[in-house]
Amino acid sequence: MIRRSVLEWTKLPYGDKSDPDSIPEWAADRIAAVAADSAFAGKGGGGVLEHGRKHLRARSVVGVIAAEGCMLEILPKIDVAESDLPQETAIRRRLIHMLAVALDLRIEVGALTELDWQRDTILEILIGLFADKLANVLRGGMPHQYIGREDDLRALRGSMDVVRQFTKHAVNPSRLACRYDELSPDTALNQIMKAAVLRLLRASRSLRNQRRLQELSFAYAEISDIPVARLGWDTVQLDRTNYCWRELLDLARLLLSEKFQTTTSGNGSGYALLFDMNVLFESYIGQITRRAFAGSGLHVSLQGGRLYCLTDEETDRRTFQTKPDILIRSENEIIHVIDTKWKRISSRLDDPKRGVSQADIYQMMAYGQLYRTQRLTLLYPHHGQLQGGDGQQARHRIGDGDVLLETMSFDVSRGENAVARLRSLLHCDVRGVSEGI
Repeated sequence: MIRRSVLEWTKLPYGDKSDPDSIPEWAADRIAAVAADSAFAGKGGGGVLEHGRKHLRARSVVGVIAAEGCMLEILPKIDVAESDLPQETAIRRRLIHMLAVALDLRIEVGALTELDWQRDTILEILIGLFADKLANVLRGGMPHQYIGREDDLRALRGSMDVVRQFTKHAVNPSRLACRYDELSPDTALNQIMKAAVLRLLRASRSLRNQRRLQELSFAYAEISDIPVARLGWDTVQLDRTNYCWRELLDLARLLLSEKFQTTTSGNGSGYALLFDMNVLFESYIGQITRRAFAGSGLHVSLQGGRLYCLTDEETDRRTFQTKPDILIRSENEIIHVIDTKWKRISSRLDDPKRGVSQADIYQMMAYGQLYRTQRLTLLYPHHGQLQGGDGQQARHRIGDGDVLLETMSFDVSRGENAVARLRSLLHCDVRGVSEGI
């Protein structure tokens, strides 16, 4: 099995099988074919990888792509220079942390320390977390539920189905048409867990994960094998008696979603577990912002607002709907609009505009007009080429008015005190405003 890791927006040249810094061209062709079938591929199939004549180049989609005999792991470009861990190991930890926050998962420190961060891919780490968490929860017993049954029995059980009794069994009254409730483990929740176990068992290459998943498959042997497309997600009922399954259900939803799909192409079968870093960064910052302002009297909305830019004077039809990433509201007004961008801004010395695109500025100006707020923030990931620590990088007044537009960075390589750090950054003073942008 040829396995390679590459950072987003970097190239992996074609080369010899024995060279860890390159990839054989045949393996690149297979991996690119699987990537082209992904839900993130977009028009032309190049949304995940650029399949060049001399190299593969990753884009802003991270995760794992596997094909016959080869596997490629794409990791986000996060500066972890101060970490005492190898770069790839430290980045995997930060990516798992971001996923856990974005999905509102609580992953115990003990579970993290048992994982092989240096040799396992992001996929194997997620599989290991799912398998260990499922095995621990199952020690408390598999959840059961009363399920309505209809059957023809020799003795009455529950209530009689009179219509069926006097039509189907009118000639043979030795059978009774019964309706009854039976306490059964064959519930939608257990069917989802079994589907996840079976899919991960086919995908995992780790002997430890395969062994644990095989044990779990035996535990679910009596549960119906339901295709993923027909799983009853909407029928799962979580209450105080089975709330411990919520995180497992969220993990299963992730591992059974379109982000993780098996494909069949002309070069054989494969699978991919992929995440758009723009979406992940937005969800990560959104969840931290919610926690940062919890109990403050302010309300945080994610992808809210949804006001329209234009209204046709003749038909009153509204067009160009807006969806700001984060809105912070007081009782009567929106006081802050935040939009996240997973891209690197430059320092003031390198570029007076700091790499901020004109389209992003126009977008924020529209938000300021529509939502009548005086504070707008473009939030970017922090990196080592920016001077100082994370926080406000620039602050501007729009035109001659009082609306402020700031660019800010947040260091995702630091997992500790993320909520407190972001709360401090977003409450920063607004004095000393610079003109224009």
